[in-house]
Amino acid sequence: MYDKSLRGWLLLTQVPRLRAQQRRALLAKRPIQTLCEQTHHELAAVGLTAEQCQAIIQPNEAVINCSLEWAEQENCHLIGFDHPAYPALLREIARPPLVLYVQGDPAALAKPQLAMVGSRHATQSGLTTAYQFAKQLAEHGLVITSGLALGIDGRAHKGAMDGYGQTLAVLGSGLDRIYPARHRDLASRIVEQGALVSEFWPDAPPRAEHFPRRNRLISGLSAGVLVVEAAPQSGSLITARYALEQNRGVFAIPGSIDQVQSRGCHQLIKQGATLTDCVDDILNEVDSLVQFAVSQQSELFSDALKLDTDQGLPFPTLLANVGSNATCVDVLAERCNQPVHEIMMQLLDLELQGLVAAVPGGYVRTRRG
Repeated sequence: MYDKSLRGWLLLTQVPRLRAQQRRALLAKRPIQTLCEQTHHELAAVGLTAEQCQAIIQPNEAVINCSLEWAEQENCHLIGFDHPAYPALLREIARPPLVLYVQGDPAALAKPQLAMVGSRHATQSGLTTAYQFAKQLAEHGLVITSGLALGIDGRAHKGAMDGYGQTLAVLGSGLDRIYPARHRDLASRIVEQGALVSEFWPDAPPRAEHFPRRNRLISGLSAGVLVVEAAPQSGSLITARYALEQNRGVFAIPGSIDQVQSRGCHQLIKQGATLTDCVDDILNEVDSLVQFAVSQQSELFSDALKLDTDQGLPFPTLLANVGSNATCVDVLAERCNQPVHEIMMQLLDLELQGLVAAVPGGYVRTRRG
């Protein structure tokens, strides 16, 4: 059973037109766990409209329960805004999502990321360039984040995985509604070598208005955004604009002046984006933001680990059951008498602290642990 904190964040996602200052005012009066216990008068006192009050007092429990049940499935995770696994850089953007739906490895969200975006109708040269850059960047330890779209996005995901790295696909739909359908097999591979991410309910369909929201997450998760090919006024340029607003690096690969797919990149370069023709152009510039993300995430995990520590080691019961031989999550959950989702989150914490390592067949304890 999930805790009341996560249920509270899911409830808040149902509140229409909730502004950041309203959310802060709500949580200043009561913790997220008791949000639904407030009266209409208490809610109105912090500036909520009648419609917003009603959404909290009488939430759509069916939708909330559906999300919680979705997260009970293997490899499915819900990460609330106050959870230590919530990505540090994403916290810094305007209107960050209050809940992330993640299918795959949630630890990938905390790792340094570089977004790659571009045209759905890319040239063969653009597809080759996207693949090669993603592969090389993954080999340098960056997680490649993109949107699962046809064209550049798909090639970026494939390049990262062929570079033995990880990749994140941020969807403009729920994770039970893979879009485009042509990339279902690719999505399945990403779950095994990274993660699918969405802020939408699991069965939410792809809608036009979802994709700008998706784009702000692609840039918000990342230290920078690389645009490979983009026509003027394309969705890739929207992602680049979000990156600028979020103080992320923006990189653009130049192309032929005769190709419409190059004009968006040339436009970005004229506006100050870094002209990029090798991965070093990116690695040299994003290093400081990557280090900031790592330090912020480490602080979040350190604070969380203090809540469950015995003789300086976090989650002593779980650690005692992880040895030199690989042990699967289901076995660990049974030994610790805890739900699988809680064990997964604890393992995520331990992995980021270097105390356990994920291997084929489960987890092993490291020398440090």
